[in-house]
Amino acid sequence: MTRKKTSKPITKRRAARFAAIQALYQIELMGARPSMVVHEFDDHRLSELFEPFLPDEPAPDVDREWFRLVVTGAAEETARLDGDIAPLLATGWTMERLSAPMRALLRCAAYELAYRHDVPPNVVVDEYVELAYAFFEGGEPGFVNAILDRLSRDMRRDVPTV
Repeated sequence: MTRKKTSKPITKRRAARFAAIQALYQIELMGARPSMVVHEFDDHRLSELFEPFLPDEPAPDVDREWFRLVVTGAAEETARLDGDIAPLLATGWTMERLSAPMRALLRCAAYELAYRHDVPPNVVVDEYVELAYAFFEGGEPGFVNAILDRLSRDMRRDVPTV
């Protein structure tokens, strides 16, 4: 995955989301059980995850409970989330045509939009667009913004978008 430093500070929850994207990516590529990947990240990887981005700084704290919730929730609901995301893709595009990191990012965000109503939809969109800059170069953050904006309106019709 191509990664670069995000422009905003890394909060505990942003760190959890960043790790969740990577965990879902690993689950998909390796066919691993979500519980095993969560355990591996929790025991070994969360403390080292940001080293390439912040080599001279201590690792940021990770909201480990949020990490677990997003990874296990998105993994369990992949079929439903893909069904929500796929109709928003351009004509001729499918979930399979997207890169694995993009699928992981969109699934994490879609999970939060669908199941975590305690987080405002504009926060979910902003967070994952910001994280898209950490994983991709080029127009992908704009693509993420467009998909998540539409998804948030579909999933959270009762909450006004800002």
